Amino acid sequence: MKTFIPRIDPDKKDWHVLDLENVTLGRAACKVADILRGKNKPIFTPHLDCGDHVVVINAEKVRVNGKNKPENLRYYKYSGYPGGLRTTTFAEMIQKKPEDVFKLAVRRMLPKNRLGRKIYKKLHVYAGDKHPHASQKPQELKLF
Repeated sequence: MKTFIPRIDPDKKDWHVLDLENVTLGRAACKVADILRGKNKPIFTPHLDCGDHVVVINAEKVRVNGKNKPENLRYYKYSGYPGGLRTTTFAEMIQKKPEDVFKLAVRRMLPKNRLGRKIYKKLHVYAGDKHPHASQKPQELKLF
């Protein structure tokens, strides 16, 4: 029996829109990572890019569960030099760069290789409810 490898047409990629208003960060990021990889399709193949594009709006209104979580959830960035560790909290990141909070959550759920970097380029995150992808006729995405 021969191995079946599906033919993926890059022009046939669907577009999905997800509104993050009052949605939990981790649950939404997990669902988006699965759609970007193509795990929601019956032709999923781990070594091929068979996922769709995802447009995320209202990233500034995403929430995390827990009373003290916005102050205790920390993001680290290290320059490589002694004393070069920079720390920011979730509350600070949501005020300064609300798009980066969701992008980091999704990026860490994708494969750490060339395919993961290619898949990550299909994610489009916007802080407000306006986005320039209306001409692609995106479908509304329901989480649960």
